[in-house]
Amino acid sequence: MDNAVVRPPSPRNEPIRGYLPGSPEKAELKAALQRLAGETVEIPLWIGGQPVRTGNLGDCRMPHDHRHLLGRYHKAGGKEARAAVRAALKARRDWAATPWEARAAILLRAADLLAGRWRATLNAATMLGQSKTVFQAEIDAACELIDFWRFNVHFAQQIMSEQPESAPGCWNLLEQRPLDGFVFAVTPFNFTSIAGNLPTAPALMGNTVVWKPASSAVYAAHFIMEILREAGLPDGVINLVPGSGRDVGDPILASPELAGVHFTGSTPVFQGMWATVGANIGRYGCYPRIVGETGGKDFVFAHASADVEALVTALVRGAFEYQGQKCSAASRAYIPDTLWKSVKEQLVAAVSSIRMGDVTDFRTFMGAVIDGAAFETISGYVREARKARGQARILCGGGSDGTRGWFIEPTVIEARDPAYRTMREEIFGPVLTIHVYPERDFVPTLRLCDATAAYALTGAVFARDRAAILTASRELTGTAGNFYINDKPTGAVVGQQPFGGSRASGTNDKAGSRLNLLRWTSPRTIKETFDPPRDYRYAYMLEK
Repeated sequence: MDNAVVRPPSPRNEPIRGYLPGSPEKAELKAALQRLAGETVEIPLWIGGQPVRTGNLGDCRMPHDHRHLLGRYHKAGGKEARAAVRAALKARRDWAATPWEARAAILLRAADLLAGRWRATLNAATMLGQSKTVFQAEIDAACELIDFWRFNVHFAQQIMSEQPESAPGCWNLLEQRPLDGFVFAVTPFNFTSIAGNLPTAPALMGNTVVWKPASSAVYAAHFIMEILREAGLPDGVINLVPGSGRDVGDPILASPELAGVHFTGSTPVFQGMWATVGANIGRYGCYPRIVGETGGKDFVFAHASADVEALVTALVRGAFEYQGQKCSAASRAYIPDTLWKSVKEQLVAAVSSIRMGDVTDFRTFMGAVIDGAAFETISGYVREARKARGQARILCGGGSDGTRGWFIEPTVIEARDPAYRTMREEIFGPVLTIHVYPERDFVPTLRLCDATAAYALTGAVFARDRAAILTASRELTGTAGNFYINDKPTGAVVGQQPFGGSRASGTNDKAGSRLNLLRWTSPRTIKETFDPPRDYRYAYMLEK
């Protein structure tokens, strides 16, 4: 609006629905699950607002029942990737010229659509396609994505409102322009909300985007694209091109018009992309912004004063919700020897009671891991631990069955060697490794925790003793971009705990905050002088 200073609606975190027995939301979701499971969808690419079918097809299957085909998606190759770049560049001028509040209105409408009649569909797609339980789908595909779309508008308004001071006789302005080119968004399988946020955050700031979702999550991406199209997203602003990293990513990263990369995924893939950008730096029209959130080896560190019951609950939820397939999942823990007996008894009992199976049964706590490759990788770590005499032993779990679905039991390993492989390497599965330390070695073990893994994403400390909390917070300053006190290291909420880590965990640009949105702007300062001087000479020059 040219004749108004606009202020969008104040955001509030979307309430989490309970899906309790007999509730209307449970009935609606059950119906959506049945509907989606009963059909096989064909998923095209979207380039310049047009569906594109290549005939090179990939499958969308249920991880917990990999015989069940949910859909088939058309894969992009180099030809389609380059066409998507051209479409993004063609749409760029008009989209950049669109007032920011008009761009914001599209995301606000998408948020309301998702909060309403699209909620059950996207939740069901996430449950079926990514094997998430109803709760894990609700907090991700519904609540967090709604929050991203609403809070990002709020953060954009803050950014646009920031203006410099002006001296007498002039007016200084600060304009937040989009980047010079297009943004490449590469999204992971494990969070539908991240898949929706990575392309739309740069788009909100006026950029056009080429979006490559993870091959194992194209099913949910398809529905996100449908929501955005219904919300009024113009053609070419976001172009959906699923396919292999080599076929899609290489030609996109080679484009001289690349302006930025918005990535969530594995550390090796991100490092490879960064290396490619570095190798191509001389051919780009600008220096591309690189924003990435990658892996983690996230810890829970218990002090002798910890509440054992709360600690065990945090370990079970932090390690095994969504099968440990969260970059923030609790993957290693440090327990003092004085607490170990009671922690071990309660932990083994709790893990042994976990119900694993079909996520459409709402009594299920854990589903299947995402695909056969993940199943083999995770199983390999467990098999190795089973043979690691003297270094580690399996306390519970350790079983796996890929006959019908990619199921791996929640597994707890005790590592006598604090540098054992499963204490250091990201597994991305339902495996928790625990090292028991002498209570007297609290501070040395904190430093060991800091030095053991290359990552710095999330971590938690459990203690009642305030001095111990302060010591842990100080010693572990560099180990986690998101640090939790007496809570599990997962579950960051948009607008409350901006998310991201450093070291090998990424660039720490904090999704869910204004810090991330600033990465997608190129500021221009403007100075207007009202009565400019008419003589080049200064007053001091009047006398020798």
